[in-house]
Amino acid sequence: MEKYDIEYFLYIGGNDSMDTIKQLSDYAAMHGKDQKFIGIPKTIDNDLPVTDHTPGYGSASKFIATTMKEIIRDNESFGASEPKLCVVEIMGRNAGWLTAASMLADDPDCNGPDLIYLPEVAFDPDTFIHHVKDLCLIEKSIVIAISEGIKLADGTLVCELGNDAAFVDAFGHRQLSGAGKVLTNMIAEQIGYKTRTIEFSILQRCATHLASRVDIDEAYNVGYVGCEAALNGETGKMITIEVLKRTPYVADYGIHDIHDIANVEKKVPLDWITRDGTYVSDEFREYAHPLVLGSLSKYTAGGVPKHLVL
Repeated sequence: MEKYDIEYFLYIGGNDSMDTIKQLSDYAAMHGKDQKFIGIPKTIDNDLPVTDHTPGYGSASKFIATTMKEIIRDNESFGASEPKLCVVEIMGRNAGWLTAASMLADDPDCNGPDLIYLPEVAFDPDTFIHHVKDLCLIEKSIVIAISEGIKLADGTLVCELGNDAAFVDAFGHRQLSGAGKVLTNMIAEQIGYKTRTIEFSILQRCATHLASRVDIDEAYNVGYVGCEAALNGETGKMITIEVLKRTPYVADYGIHDIHDIANVEKKVPLDWITRDGTYVSDEFREYAHPLVLGSLSKYTAGGVPKHLVL
C-alpha cells in the first residue's frame, strides 16, 4: 500500500466536533505534525457562530414547520366545545433555532402555533398560565411550541420540575426531555383543560422524506470545499456558508479559523423574539424560509422510500 506523508482529517458535526478540530490542530502544530484538520459544519441545532447557518438545519426546519401544520389541523378538527390544547416539545438545549422554525407553519392557510417559547428568554410559569388562560377565552384550538431547554430565571430547567433523572452524556450534557409534560400537567392542574404533549425527539433529525433541496445541496458543497481546503494545506479551520442574497437565495462558501468557532454558541437574536417572549419576528422568517425551499424526488419500492446502503 502506498504511504502518504500527510494525512487529512475532515470532522463533520457541531460544537463538540469543532472543539475536537481545535484541539487536534493545535496539538499537531505544537508537535510538528503534518496532519491537516478541517471542520465541516453539520448540526440541526444551527448554533455554530460565523457561518450563516449549518447543513441539517434547513431540513429539520422543514420537518418542524410541516409537522406543526399537520398537528394544528388535527387539533382544530375536533370541533370541541371547550379548548383543546397541545404542547409540542422541540429540540434546543440553549439555542431556540429549531423551535423558532415552528413559526414557518404560519402562512395563508394556517395560523401557525399560538405561542413559541425559546431558551434564550427566561420562562415564567405564572406568566405562561396567564397567556394560556387568555387564549382559552378566545380559541378552541391552542398549539404551543416549546424548546426542550427552556429554563426559569434562576437557571432551573423546566424539564427538571417534573423529572429527577439526571443522565449526563460523554460531553457532560444533561439529557433533556419532559418539559412539555411538565407544562401539560401545569395546565391541567391550574386551568383544567385536557392537554396533550408531543415530542418531536429524534424525528427532527432523521425525517429525510422532508429534506430541503437547498440543505442537501449545501451539505454536499461544504464537504467539497472542505476537501479542497485540506488538499491546499489548510488546517484548524471550518467551512462556512455565506449568504449573499436571501431573495432570490444565493450563497457562497468560505473558511474560518476554528478558534473563533469552537465552544462558542450562536443563539437566536433577542430582537427576533417578540410578544413578551412568546413568538418570533418576521426577521426570523426572512432568515429561515429560504433554507427550507425545494424537495427531493424519493425512490420508493413497496410504497416506502428505499435507502442506499453500503
